[in-house]
Amino acid sequence: MINSFSLGNIVIHFYSLCILLGVMFAYLVITKEAKRKGISEDLIFNIIFYGLLIGIIGARLYYVIFNFNYYRNDLLEIFRIWNGGLAIHGGIIFGFIFVYLYTKKKNLEFIKLTDIIVPGVILAQSIGRWGNFFNQEAYGSLVSKELLEKLLIPKFIINGMYINNNYYLPTFYIESILCLMGFIIMMIIRKKNLKKGTITAFYLIWYGIIRSIIEIFRTDSLMLFNLKAAIIVSILCIVIGIVILIVNRNNKE
Repeated sequence: MINSFSLGNIVIHFYSLCILLGVMFAYLVITKEAKRKGISEDLIFNIIFYGLLIGIIGARLYYVIFNFNYYRNDLLEIFRIWNGGLAIHGGIIFGFIFVYLYTKKKNLEFIKLTDIIVPGVILAQSIGRWGNFFNQEAYGSLVSKELLEKLLIPKFIINGMYINNNYYLPTFYIESILCLMGFIIMMIIRKKNLKKGTITAFYLIWYGIIRSIIEIFRTDSLMLFNLKAAIIVSILCIVIGIVILIVNRNNKE
């Protein structure tokens, strides 16, 4: 599997390229919605720029903490993120914390900003997952080629999931498709007269359910004691999303 190409002396990794494309499309989606809501483009740019940096740092720290035995003998490997190793839950947690602190400082409404941001985030996740394909990571359990064909998995993905003489379930692909579906749903429902926090709640519940199911089949999960950390965080996301919806029932805005 080819995971990079060269432009002169510069090596471009597909993993990094997928993340960059995800960020670019997310920026377009977020700024368009912010403009519709009458929010300053400079404000949104600052949130996206610093939120992205902090989110990537958080995603890497989260991953490294759970895999420190691998990195302890080569600490420089921690900075080679193009080799893979970004945990989306770490990025989400750090990103939400940053947005909360930023809105507090600027005296803005946190939930109103997250409603604008999360559609772009889930679109970026959908695109960014393809980086896992090029790095041949984040795949699922051992399966047969026949099963993949029955699931209507594209042939080039099936070929890419042929690793060490075995075929594996392309969980990255399934997650990418479901994230894209979530994005489309959010694009449709956000045009309705929704209460504040509904889009944020939908994101937390939708992605929480997706990741909980996907994680059952993942073979490279980060573990917390004997439990898959992603399932624990996903359940917490679902609970938080439900709480937001319940609180919103009595909110007149």
